[in-house]
Amino acid sequence: MRADRLLSLLLLLQNRGRMTAPELAAELDVSVRTVYRDVEALGASGVPVYADRGPAGGYRLMDGYRTRLTGLTSDEAGSLHFAGMPAAAAELGLAADLTTAQLKLGAALPDGLGERTRRVQERFHLDAPAWFRDADPAPYLAEVAGAVWRQRLLRVHYRSWRGDVHRQLGPLGVVLKGGNWYLVADAGESVRTYRVSRMLAVEALEERFERPAGFDLAAYWQESARRMEAGVLRGEARLRVSPRGLRLLPVQFGAAGSQAVREAGPPDEEGWVETVLRVEALPVALGDLLRLGLEAEVLGPPELRAEVARTVTGLAERYQDGAAARPSLSRIVSGGV
Repeated sequence: MRADRLLSLLLLLQNRGRMTAPELAAELDVSVRTVYRDVEALGASGVPVYADRGPAGGYRLMDGYRTRLTGLTSDEAGSLHFAGMPAAAAELGLAADLTTAQLKLGAALPDGLGERTRRVQERFHLDAPAWFRDADPAPYLAEVAGAVWRQRLLRVHYRSWRGDVHRQLGPLGVVLKGGNWYLVADAGESVRTYRVSRMLAVEALEERFERPAGFDLAAYWQESARRMEAGVLRGEARLRVSPRGLRLLPVQFGAAGSQAVREAGPPDEEGWVETVLRVEALPVALGDLLRLGLEAEVLGPPELRAEVARTVTGLAERYQDGAAARPSLSRIVSGGV
């Protein structure tokens, strides 16, 4: 581990030039004292590391010195798929491999390309999870990913919406979607998708399995997502929507909301439009549409409009009753209660 860290420190100085001990400590996730010891070790091994004193000081390599120790290990090469996704790499236990691989690649690039790479890293960042939605913890992600990599069977205790089940799976791949991890696995009779956060226990077996010939993880996921969306969004709601509600549709309903905006009719004299929104089953659609508040009116189907009316009426009665039952502040202050 120390040899890897020394190489990373050397490549950091080669790629970025002068760096202070605290900056190096932050990059390597070690203490400043450890950086001091590692710099001394590099100097003792013949690497020309110099320390510049003063406010603008720091460690640097002698001008013109470059190491050629830039070959990637198999783990480092495999981690490059997660370039730009450091959080995902960390969840999979690949953070150190990814950092070292990126440093090695940067050291191997000509000066012009290396500088361009650094500018891109400074100016672009990928944050996969959606706003205000924390990803579910997935404590068994590392074990699942390891079984995928080594083609080992998995025995899992899984909590589905139908209840707890036990399965023996042939793990084919993992997918990161909206900040959550999913396992795509051969379940014997078919290929299925399992949410890793719902795994209550995982055991990687020594027994290997054969991947189906020609299996394409990306193609499977795309088709699976299409089928799931088609299966979930089985209904349609006819709406009358205000200008503000029209802006809220893509925010609240994603692609279905954007489609409803595109297919909206002409505005009336108040600026309201009529459109059709693809929705889930009635109980789910009811809760989703209530989030639009007064910015939308459900025109149909009749059962959905009636359910919205019943719910809104019930809410109004509840809050009116609550207001009548609570004493007013003026009565409390005047001693009327």
